[in-house]
Amino acid sequence: MIPIFISGPAVEPITLEAMKAYLRVDVDDGSQDDLIAGLIKAARLMVEAASRRILIEQHWRVVLDRWPIGGTILLPLSPLIAVDGITVTDASGNVTDVPASVFETDTLSDPPRIALAGAPEPGKPKHGISIALRAGFGAAPEAVPATLKLAIRILVAHWFENRGDVIGEQILPPEAVALVAPFQRMRL
Repeated sequence: MIPIFISGPAVEPITLEAMKAYLRVDVDDGSQDDLIAGLIKAARLMVEAASRRILIEQHWRVVLDRWPIGGTILLPLSPLIAVDGITVTDASGNVTDVPASVFETDTLSDPPRIALAGAPEPGKPKHGISIALRAGFGAAPEAVPATLKLAIRILVAHWFENRGDVIGEQILPPEAVALVAPFQRMRL
């Protein structure tokens, strides 16, 4: 099972203005904006990697070679917002949509799962099944749990204050690690 990033997120969990206020950056000439925006994105990616959860709505595709035995697909991305569609490719390369009536999505399970009943078999030996999905806590920053947003703020502040001052291996601040820990998802 291979998850492939398609697009997103449209916004970050923390706005530039909110982060500048947290950092007490009073200069409003825009000189620090690119740096802070980049740190926000890097911190979100770090929190997503540490928790193995998607924070803001993103579009992904998961590809499979064949249907799992038992007909239940455990998805590698969490939390799941929705499955937008499933396609199967036959031996000739023709793509067929799997009707929504053939699968049931369980967004509340961890890991999220798809239960299948009578889906057509792929004819293509590799990557014959493609699942388009949206993952994340939601599309707006308000949907992201406050503790994960605080972890992002702590990381950005740490990196902002220690630019170029760290030699060797850089370790995440323990405060950020402690905030992410309750959300960590087990590996499949």
